[in-house]
Amino acid sequence: MSEWFAALSHWLEANPEWLGLSIFLAACLECLAVAGILIPGTVLLFALGVMAGSGALGLGETLLLAYAGGLLGDAISYGLGRRFHQGIRGLPVLRDHPEWLAGAEHYFQRYGVVSLLVGRYIGPLRPMLPLVAGMLDMPFIRFVLVSMLAAAGWAVAYMLPGWATGAALRLPLPEGFWGAAGIVAAGLGLMLVLVIGSSLREQRWATLLAAGSSAVLLLALLIGIPHLDALDRGLNALVQEHRSTSVDSLAMLITGLGDFRTQLVAAVLVTLLLLIAKRFHAALFLACCTLFTSLATTGLKLLFGRARPEVLQQPLETFSLPSGHSSAAFAFFLALGVLAGRGASARTRLTWLLLASLPALCIAGSRVYLGVHWPTDILAGALLAGSVCAACLAWLQRREPMRPLGARVWWLVLPATLALLGGVSAWSLPEAIQLYRY
Repeated sequence: MSEWFAALSHWLEANPEWLGLSIFLAACLECLAVAGILIPGTVLLFALGVMAGSGALGLGETLLLAYAGGLLGDAISYGLGRRFHQGIRGLPVLRDHPEWLAGAEHYFQRYGVVSLLVGRYIGPLRPMLPLVAGMLDMPFIRFVLVSMLAAAGWAVAYMLPGWATGAALRLPLPEGFWGAAGIVAAGLGLMLVLVIGSSLREQRWATLLAAGSSAVLLLALLIGIPHLDALDRGLNALVQEHRSTSVDSLAMLITGLGDFRTQLVAAVLVTLLLLIAKRFHAALFLACCTLFTSLATTGLKLLFGRARPEVLQQPLETFSLPSGHSSAAFAFFLALGVLAGRGASARTRLTWLLLASLPALCIAGSRVYLGVHWPTDILAGALLAGSVCAACLAWLQRREPMRPLGARVWWLVLPATLALLGGVSAWSLPEAIQLYRY
């Protein structure tokens, strides 16, 4: 497999005109039933993303190709399941590995539509769930709508890291950039390995470990800020080089979702809805996460006053470290992810947290894209929110675990929250256009 992979990489480097088709096909195979389990799709997509980011393809083209390929893989898998139904179990590969289909079927029957969103980020389940959805006669329109939403987040999560790496390798970056990037990446990687490992082993102190490791990493980041200037300036130059007017409006719309007023109103709304549904522990958890994160962000901004990047025509006066948009967004969405995973297995809880992090990452990324924050500002905001949320969860569960919310509560919470966030962000867009001009 390694020889085949190396040969493909060398061939694409010599024939970059085939790179777009390769990304499309690799994404399709990664999401195609059975094939997605057999091929090293994650590694392949990362490598293709690096090649694209080195100058062969723009970010928008790369994401669109991966998105379209993922949708095609989903559609083919769904069609196979719908055509053969239970007869699909008799296919040679599935007959030899019945656990692949059985695991996906159990997951789909337990979580329904949500399984297609969450399972997208669980390797063995991703290519099998659309097959099961077709096999169990999930309505086609419903499947298409869910698949379009799931594939969008998946394409960003799987292609953006590789593309950004390729773009960074191409640019003349400041001296010390890669050393600083390696230290930050190593710290984040170590924290994630410890937290994920302890969570998968269902250790009781896993939540406290998450809170403590996030806090330690945040403290190290704040102390080491003067030594991370090359990293900040290099990433800022990379992002600003790829700005375009067509993306600016979208970034301004997304950044409006992380505005303090928007996040405050959203948190109050969800807290009230949880109180109406008599989920008092969940309401207290969400309120504590947002309140304490807001207070800690304000205190750190005053303690670590830091000027913003010189990108905007009218630079903002307030300090940038840590990013209030980043901390507020991560606190709110991570709290929702924690509540969504109550009562589920460790792997599903972690997947919910990953899924909940995607909108927060988009909001945080929009701040760097618009030139309002340095990259370490949004990283500090994310670590702060993660530490506060984990500490609040550990405190509230010191005696007994929180109960799952149930589908009826989520049908009450989610539509109202999405409508509020979308409406406020659209309403504030004209103001954002004037504020974030460069």
